Amino acid sequence: MADAIMTEAKEKMQKAAQNLQRELGQIRAGRANASLLDRITVNYYGAPTPLNQMASIQIPEARVLMITPFDKSILQDVEKAIMASDIGISPTNDGNVIRLIIPQLTEERRKELAKDVKKEAENAKIAVRNIRRDAIDEYKKQQKNGDITEDDLRGLEKEVQKLTDESIKEVDKIASDKEQELLDV
Repeated sequence: MADAIMTEAKEKMQKAAQNLQRELGQIRAGRANASLLDRITVNYYGAPTPLNQMASIQIPEARVLMITPFDKSILQDVEKAIMASDIGISPTNDGNVIRLIIPQLTEERRKELAKDVKKEAENAKIAVRNIRRDAIDEYKKQQKNGDITEDDLRGLEKEVQKLTDESIKEVDKIASDKEQELLDV
């Protein structure tokens, strides 16, 4: 029973770090990154379809994303979906492919984005701490019910804390890597 709680806490903490990674992937760093288009869906024969499932996405240059739809007839739909999205980049359509040219970030914008990274990282840390609290509460319930001893409870609390410290360290590393990417010109 105690192992199930620990395993669940560990999985949730890993998911919090993965979620942070995904969220930070959406933040533009002045470089082309295919994950920028992950949330974009195109209306394809009446069904909303993720763009990355209906087109190949390449990065021919450091600041250019090239989108080649597998079906050329949907080029206009892809362009409309990109324009309707919140990425803030105007697509250029040459009849065969769509190019997105990522503008260079200003120093002020880089600092703003670095603050956003810190905010997202703090949210991830809060999630990790909440998971720790929930796991410890479960252990306390078990101790109250007589399933585990007080000594077991102390050992398990230390183990959960160690897991929490590792997860927060991972969150910090993910955030500092993204900040570094943003602040490097």
